[in-house]
Amino acid sequence: MQQKDNAQSNDDFDTPWKEVLEIYFKDFLLFFFPEAAAGIDWYKGYKFLDKEFQQICKDATLGRCYADKLVQVFRKDGKEVWVLVHVEIQAQKDNDFVRRMYTYNYRIFDRYNRPVVSLAILADTQISWRPNEFSWQLWGCRVGINFPAIKLLDYNEDWAGLETSNNPFAICTMAHLKTMETKGNVDARKRWKVTFARRLYEQGRDKQYVLNLFRFIDWIMTLPDDQAEIFWQEVQHIEKEKAMPYVTSIERLGIQKGIQQGIQEGIQEGIQEGILQILKRQLKAKFGSLPKDVITQLNKADEETILNWSEHILAANSLGDIFGH
Repeated sequence: MQQKDNAQSNDDFDTPWKEVLEIYFKDFLLFFFPEAAAGIDWYKGYKFLDKEFQQICKDATLGRCYADKLVQVFRKDGKEVWVLVHVEIQAQKDNDFVRRMYTYNYRIFDRYNRPVVSLAILADTQISWRPNEFSWQLWGCRVGINFPAIKLLDYNEDWAGLETSNNPFAICTMAHLKTMETKGNVDARKRWKVTFARRLYEQGRDKQYVLNLFRFIDWIMTLPDDQAEIFWQEVQHIEKEKAMPYVTSIERLGIQKGIQQGIQEGIQEGIQEGILQILKRQLKAKFGSLPKDVITQLNKADEETILNWSEHILAANSLGDIFGH
């Protein structure tokens, strides 16, 4: 019998994808973008450039960066390259997506003078939506970007291939697809979640690998409390059967605490972005178009500063009354 789960309407994909991408970045490229993976000198290592990318997001005034990651790698010829991995998680077509890809790419190049490779994962539910380019032209001048874009829904056609793959992103992809497919069907979701948990133990990998992927699966395949408890009992049964006590009660609490912390961080980031957008609209309504230096101040401000500025709008006669210039 199907049961409705109100929590499923709020499935959180951004943070778990971001986490697993960072833990298994090489596997990510090998699975989704083998051409890029083949061109990288993995012996020289790689570095995530979170601070640099967050600054780009603020400067671009395009809102939250979602599951985007900017990574410094080295080509086999020794040259440095920056890789922008954009994981687009949404329920419907977004006409602004390709413009964001273009904007991020040129702003990174402009600021840091580094070649930038943009890659996209489309994890939405619309099979026909396949954006992979943005351009405009006028009077013989043409600028734009073409970028590789992977559609997760396409992997439904090679489910057997996913089942036989040892790449961690095979099971991540399966879990994501079944999360979307079982929206509103708690029983089916629990069955698939147990199936994926069992698969983790049967792959013969080490404890940390199991915990990392268990966390991803547990995060995106949300269940109501009663079904979550049944799932936990199933996991304990599998661990006894396989003699692999990996997800202990302490480990489970750690996973749950980490998930809750990630959710709260995401909520807080969304709240701050919402307050900022409201303040911008209020300022434009009262003072008209905002100067670039004011926009820069707004984008760099923390939540407390934004709230303080908001309190001064009614009494202010000019932007200078608020920003001190």
